Amino acid sequence: MKPPLCLFADYLRLKLCIEVYIQCPTNLKARAQTWSSYKHHNTVKFLIGISPQGVISFISKAWGGRASDKYITENCSLLQNLLPGDIILADCGFDIGDSVGFYHAEVKLPAFTKGKKHLSPMDVERSRRIASLRIHVERVISLVRNKYSILQSTLPLDYLIKRDKNFCTIDKIASVCATLCNLCPSVIPFE
Repeated sequence: MKPPLCLFADYLRLKLCIEVYIQCPTNLKARAQTWSSYKHHNTVKFLIGISPQGVISFISKAWGGRASDKYITENCSLLQNLLPGDIILADCGFDIGDSVGFYHAEVKLPAFTKGKKHLSPMDVERSRRIASLRIHVERVISLVRNKYSILQSTLPLDYLIKRDKNFCTIDKIASVCATLCNLCPSVIPFE
């Protein structure tokens, strides 16, 4: 039996998508598409899928910093890779349940207190489990971002030009960085 694909999203803080600074485009439309209101800078984003073992199992092509995590998720090829029974872990507000359900997969969200005074004990325990997995996902994303200084610098616009087979240099850089992280010891302890 295949292990489920585990993907974590933090809609409000955009932690799932790694954002990389780019130079400010001179074209106004390109400038608007790459502006990240979260980072207050022009960026590109990559959606990352992480397996329960802490392996980066998916990395999207670069998207403009203005694109939402939900939009990227629904328009990159991640959902087409889902199999029936896969589970995606997400934070509250990341409403992709219908899109994921189309592939007979499931989205698990932590419980939230909107309209309630407090959570039930079952909701508290379920949210605690999701939060404990989230820590590992944050560690994997941090490893990718901090291990390779090229992802911490402001990249030239030349890296965004598609040169061969619809891949631009930044897509190749992100893919290589993710692959190299997979060769490192796992950030998730195996018991």
